[in-house]
Amino acid sequence: MVGEDIPLNQGCLSPVQIVVPESSVLHPSLDAGVVGGNVLTSQRVVDVIFRAFEVCAASQGCMNNVTFGNEHIGYYETVAGGAGAGPHWHGRSGVHSHMTNTRITDPEILEKRYPVVLQTFQLAPNTGGAGLFRGGDGVRRELQFREEMVLSVLSERRAFQPYGLQGGDPGSPGLNLLIQHKGRTMNLGAKMSVKVCPGDVFCLQTPGGGGFGQRPQPPPLAKGSEETRLRAQLFRERGSFYYYSRSQEIIDGP
Repeated sequence: MVGEDIPLNQGCLSPVQIVVPESSVLHPSLDAGVVGGNVLTSQRVVDVIFRAFEVCAASQGCMNNVTFGNEHIGYYETVAGGAGAGPHWHGRSGVHSHMTNTRITDPEILEKRYPVVLQTFQLAPNTGGAGLFRGGDGVRRELQFREEMVLSVLSERRAFQPYGLQGGDPGSPGLNLLIQHKGRTMNLGAKMSVKVCPGDVFCLQTPGGGGFGQRPQPPPLAKGSEETRLRAQLFRERGSFYYYSRSQEIIDGP
């Protein structure tokens, strides 16, 4: 929002007056039950500020906190997602955003030290919002448990999508599924603690970032061009002569 790169500088807030009413989410009473101030609430505060000033589209809006353990072990991780797009940039995929800077455990270390198998860890294609600048994609992460444990999930953006701006589409919401070894699939929602058994698989899909700006409209098709396009799909060039011609086209000249 400053408009140029500067060092971390508390003085930037000197001309800003921050008003936080008592007994609100950001200033709760002493007897209020609270959790996740840094990993969830702070992310949503940034989303609110950025939307008010139309700086950029929403990022994933949380850190996707995952914990599991039993009497012998305990493990905690945060999982990346999609970053929001802005007026002249695409959102990054598979990253933590805003004030977050945690690093996830390497797969080999995770499987060696804990009774789990990391089945999948990849980007989730097309979960970022479309637009003139696309939002970043979230990730898909699947853990198979090898012992009885308690799994807890603390996340956001499972019901409401990360918003897009200036005509950009919102990012896809996240999803927390438990695929039990007996065949039943449970939607855990955004926040849940549940007992897991050997063979159960926790499937986490993190939210994508929102897009920024309207997508450019394709030019209108000329008369007969739709028929030509359909014919090209049905009768696509192929065969040895086609590949020979292609290879000649890409040979560099002297």
